[in-house]
Amino acid sequence: MTVTPFPGSDTRVAPVPVFDIEKVLASIETMAAQRPVAAQIVSVANSDDTSAKALARILASDVALASRVMKLANSAYFGMRGRVTSLQFAVTVVGFTTVRTMATVALTNLDDESRLPENFWDVTTSLALAASSLAPRFGERPQESLCLGLLAQMGAALLHHNDPVGYGEILASEPTYRGRRSAETRRYGINGLRLTSVALEQWGFPVSLTTPLKEIDDDRSMDGALLRAAFEVAARLTVEDYEDEPIVRLTCGRLREDDVVPVLDQVRADAAELRRAMLGETAASDDPSGNPEEWTP
Repeated sequence: MTVTPFPGSDTRVAPVPVFDIEKVLASIETMAAQRPVAAQIVSVANSDDTSAKALARILASDVALASRVMKLANSAYFGMRGRVTSLQFAVTVVGFTTVRTMATVALTNLDDESRLPENFWDVTTSLALAASSLAPRFGERPQESLCLGLLAQMGAALLHHNDPVGYGEILASEPTYRGRRSAETRRYGINGLRLTSVALEQWGFPVSLTTPLKEIDDDRSMDGALLRAAFEVAARLTVEDYEDEPIVRLTCGRLREDDVVPVLDQVRADAAELRRAMLGETAASDDPSGNPEEWTP
């Protein structure tokens, strides 16, 4: 399916490329061939007959990815500081969906910042932590909402990878995330969040992760309210001179401004550690359980 941009494309950006969703998704399969363990995890983690032991056995074959799962399991987010010393326990702590999300990050090269839009992980960690923190207010599970935030921008990364010059100009001309989605649609015929949903559907991710990506721009839809709130938190933390949108309107009255203040504080406190876990970065204060020499499959 070739997607052509809508009439009235933004003339401020470079000439519009022919955008083929199938070609972009096929490029992910090429990436997956270079990360076979991550691809296998994405494939099997959603199977009813997959156990934590079996998933840990597969995960152990990719030392870098296994180390990241260990680091996340031992992070402040899960409250297990230094107590997770086996991969099987780590898989149990973070959950299958989280392991699958981390594998998706690896196989789509979202851990290679040289190929990503500017400030990608600053925004992504803010989205993930905000969505997780606010999830109970919307009747959602925090860990699944964390995964939603971690994966939401995958489509934007794919657009950037296939059109770095044009996408860079979108970033420069559209400071807000809603504005960027509109510009993406004008240029490519699809926005980054919708492209993420297409990819996740193709890989069999649950509708609880794909529906919010489709409903985010309908301010009357509760299905997109949590993700809208998460993007608002991310914008307040990452967009210079940002003009706040009313959180009451964005969330169909579910949240008020007082609800956002502690979330902003939590994101500020935890974002750096989540980033290190997702990208495999180290810090002097990191627990040694993140070291592959210290744990057992």
